[in-house]
Amino acid sequence: MSRYNAPFEIHVHGDVPVRADVTYAQLQDALKPLWTYAGAKSLADGAESSYEEEPGIKFDATEHVLRVCWTVPGEEDFRQSLDEMCMSLNELAEQGAAIEVTFYDAEFDEEEESPEAESRDDFVMMFVGPTPAAIMQVQRDLLVEDVVNLMERHFDGAELGGVVAEIDKLFSHRFDDLVNSLEIGKPPRGTGGSGHGGGRRPRHLH
Repeated sequence: MSRYNAPFEIHVHGDVPVRADVTYAQLQDALKPLWTYAGAKSLADGAESSYEEEPGIKFDATEHVLRVCWTVPGEEDFRQSLDEMCMSLNELAEQGAAIEVTFYDAEFDEEEESPEAESRDDFVMMFVGPTPAAIMQVQRDLLVEDVVNLMERHFDGAELGGVVAEIDKLFSHRFDDLVNSLEIGKPPRGTGGSGHGGGRRPRHLH
C-alpha cells in the first residue's frame, strides 16, 4: 500500500544470529509483517530500503545472520508489525539480539517550525531470542555497556566491578521472578524435584 504521505520514516537496524538449520523460506515467513507493510509480495521484493545507500534486509547464509538496515515510510501501526516479527524471530534465533527502531518525524521541519515545536521522533529497542534468559542476557549486556561508558568519564574502569555486580543482581532477581511466574499453576513434577524451568540463567560478568 502506498505511504507517500506517511508521518514517519521508520528505520530498523540489527543483526540476529539464527540457527544453522533456518532456511530462507522460514525467514521470509518470519519477516512477513515487515515486507507486507512495505506493500511487497515477497521478502525479495520488500528487502530493499527506501534509501539506496542502506543494504536493506539481508540473510548471510554463511554466517547464519539476518542483517537488517532498512527504512520504510509508515505510521504508529508499524509497532504491531514489529511485535509480530519479533515473536516469529524468537523461534528462529540462535541467541539473543537487539533490534533498534527509530521513528523519524517526516512532517517536522526544524527550520520552519516555531522554537517551541517538538518533533515526534521516537526510538524503540526490541529484543529477540530463543529463551527469556537469552533475551535478558542481551538487555543486561547493553545496560552494562551504557552504564560503564557513562561512568568511565569519572572513574577508572577497574573501579566499576561493584556497579556491574549490582546490575547482575537486578537481572538475577528479574530472571527468578520470571521463572517463578512460569512455575505457578504447573502440576507437581513426578521426580519430586523443584528445579527451575524457563531456560538457562543469564551469564554474569564479574
